[in-house]
Amino acid sequence: MTLPRTPSFRLDGRRALVTGAGRGIGLALAAALAEAGAQTVLVARSADEVAAAANAIRDAGGDATGVALDVTDVDAVRGFFDDRDTFHVLVNNAGTNRPMPMQQAEPEDFDAVLGLNLRSAFFVAQACARRMIAEGIPGSLVHIGSQMGHVGGPNRSLYCASKWGMEGMSKAFALDLAPHGIRSNVIAPTFIETPLTRPFFEDAAFRQSVLGKIKLGRIGRVEDLMGALLYLASDAASLVTGTSLVVDGGWTAE
Repeated sequence: MTLPRTPSFRLDGRRALVTGAGRGIGLALAAALAEAGAQTVLVARSADEVAAAANAIRDAGGDATGVALDVTDVDAVRGFFDDRDTFHVLVNNAGTNRPMPMQQAEPEDFDAVLGLNLRSAFFVAQACARRMIAEGIPGSLVHIGSQMGHVGGPNRSLYCASKWGMEGMSKAFALDLAPHGIRSNVIAPTFIETPLTRPFFEDAAFRQSVLGKIKLGRIGRVEDLMGALLYLASDAASLVTGTSLVVDGGWTAE
């Protein structure tokens, strides 16, 4: 009897890009890719922050490079991809939030949240996929969405709009790119404690309301997303495309 072998979660010899990688979720995801053997490029607006993040990964034995890039600048994004070897893995992580009731949102708030969370993600993925297609390189696009791309939430109308949009965008990407062997999926986390979200949890009532919905009873950690990314980026998920991996502790189960 010949037993099947588990596909590898390793990424040796592959090139990976993570946006918004200077800290928090992006840094953790870049570290996971590098630990799995990928040559990892970290991008963010802050040159100092992304350089320090890449240095930390190298100090841990990974292959990492930090590059300053404003992903809202489409011309800069296209130039970035034109000047580099084609990537096998893209992690669309850059994002922002402006929590407020919908009746208070102004056009500049809408443009800031939808512009970074959705518009930039689209054009980063497009530039990456164009190079992959031109060179016949299959691979994986992973977009960091949110449980708020599956439900609604008070004071989250802009954020929900962007993350629901990302879910649909990724499904359409999956259909367009499947003939080229390029997969597109979303990771949809619950609240993850990071430098960006930590101030929110200083509000005891808010923290308790979040814990009341996370059935496993704790706030998410960046480590909770690292294995999910390696699965979707690797050969272990070679038949997985157009879906969303919800890492929410049971929030959306009811």
